[in-house]
Amino acid sequence: MSDFRQLSANVFASPQIELADVAEAKSVGVSMIINNRPDGEDPLAPQGDAIAAAAQANALDYVAIPIGHSGFSEPQIAQMRAALASANGVVLAYCRSGTRSTLLWALAQAKSGKQPETIARAAMAAGYDVSAIRPMLDMLASR
Repeated sequence: MSDFRQLSANVFASPQIELADVAEAKSVGVSMIINNRPDGEDPLAPQGDAIAAAAQANALDYVAIPIGHSGFSEPQIAQMRAALASANGVVLAYCRSGTRSTLLWALAQAKSGKQPETIARAAMAAGYDVSAIRPMLDMLASR
């Protein structure tokens, strides 16, 4: 069973999805899947190519923006902003637990000028804590 958590009106975050979750995502209005998990991180989990194929079979867009343990970079934030801007509907972003997807979404939102407190409240309502990156959110939002 899926664990899609709503971050905003058009963005959900989720722990690792299975192939069957792609069809479920489509049934709840998702039009794009963003994979924030590097291939090979968990060899037993569906890898990016399998999720991409399932997305294509369900007429969903698919974008890979892997976030490893080294953290977030400016290009990844820019890629997330671009993906969100190009989405034609609801987006589902996933990683192992949904945390990296939520943090990258939060950084992209701050870079787009959203207020850090609003971002933090939305993430918390979905069960994710962005306090570890709060200084970065404040910095990006102030630019």
